[in-house]
Amino acid sequence: MKQTQISEASINRNLFPKRTKELKSVVHSAPGWKLFGKVPPRENLQKTSRIIQQEYEARTGRTCKPPPQSSRRKNFEFEPLSTTALILEDRPSNLPAKSVEEALRHRQEYDEMVAEAKKREIKEAHKRKKIMKERFKQEENIASAMVIWINEILPNWEVMRSTRRVRELWWQGLPPSVRGKVWSLAVGNELNITPELYEIFLSRAKERWKSFSETNSENDVEGVSVADREASLELIKLDISRTFPSLYIFQKGGPYHDVLHSILGAYTCYRPDVGYVQGMSFIAAVLILNLEEADAFIAFANLLNKPCQLAFFRVDHSMMLRYFATFEVFFEENLSKLFLHFKSYSLTPDIYLIDWIFTLYSKSLPLDLACRVWDVFCRDGEEFLFRTGLGILRLYEDILLQMDFIHIAQFLTKLPEDITSEKLFTCIAAIQMQNSTKKWTQVFASVMKDIKEGDKNNSPALKS
Repeated sequence: MKQTQISEASINRNLFPKRTKELKSVVHSAPGWKLFGKVPPRENLQKTSRIIQQEYEARTGRTCKPPPQSSRRKNFEFEPLSTTALILEDRPSNLPAKSVEEALRHRQEYDEMVAEAKKREIKEAHKRKKIMKERFKQEENIASAMVIWINEILPNWEVMRSTRRVRELWWQGLPPSVRGKVWSLAVGNELNITPELYEIFLSRAKERWKSFSETNSENDVEGVSVADREASLELIKLDISRTFPSLYIFQKGGPYHDVLHSILGAYTCYRPDVGYVQGMSFIAAVLILNLEEADAFIAFANLLNKPCQLAFFRVDHSMMLRYFATFEVFFEENLSKLFLHFKSYSLTPDIYLIDWIFTLYSKSLPLDLACRVWDVFCRDGEEFLFRTGLGILRLYEDILLQMDFIHIAQFLTKLPEDITSEKLFTCIAAIQMQNSTKKWTQVFASVMKDIKEGDKNNSPALKS
């Protein structure tokens, strides 16, 4: 056994010469550790290129001369930060040297790689510069638009809101600083809700939540209807946790959690006939981001009182079908090829429109883009919601034509995250909301009339 140990030691000594003091100091500079306190330092097993070179010289008896300093790369304006330049290096002395032809070829390949890398760098720099330029331009436009809205339009709202100049400015998107105010004015307050009334219904909601928590069952509370049970604290809590989760501001502990909870709770007491319906939390959240609490509640209640929203949130099946049928009229008019493709798979609008309408696109589109859709929705009303839907279909028409039923439904349920406002609004602008000589409201009225008369039109959505 001893002999084995000795022979191993002698082999190690022969293969690996003693290291210098400098190397020893490096090795012993890093102490070892155990769970409680220090242990004797361990030998560092990592080897530097210098150590490897010394070991190679000791074994072979050869001395590796450092390659002569070449000045051939000194004049390059661009030096890639990678191993690309290694192609120009001479081979080690123990290997055959490069031929003249090989060296020239390597030089050419290197020059091509450098030129390509430089071209990419210049292209990316131009792209960054363009993005910054567009961003500065956008900020300047927002700043100048804000001045116009504050100084000219808002003080003369009733007179100017329908003018061509204001409508064009509105289409470009509202400045964030005036967005909430314009939304409030555009939505209106037909219900005559006051901040005091909001506080009253909020107090009722808090009392109800307290009684729910005490009894641990809504069924034990006298006079609680089905709508009230649907609007229970647990359902609202669950939906709040799923509202803009990436922002981390509406979830428990976030700055707007209690505000969102209060508005939704107060609304269920204000409208027990509607109660709480999934998707409301997204609408309330967008309003909270742009308005004070009481103003957000007033806008929320009035917005949900509009005919289209009321039909969807009360799940008025017959009215929803009329909206779908009207949508299909304009779908066929604007995107006939895609319409026939959807029809061949019996893919009806309810499959994708319900989620878009319930949340006013705030769940389906990036938040900044959804706010711009809201801007024009507040200007044009329910028609713009369906026009936006057609704009989305137009934007992705080529992709959707290649898909089957399942993939279309999945794609429209979760739209690409890289969708931009410029592309989408270009497609929306191309959608003509006119069938023959009839506009949206006229087509919707004629659909209602046909249904009342029992004359079902050919829309797949109406065949039930």
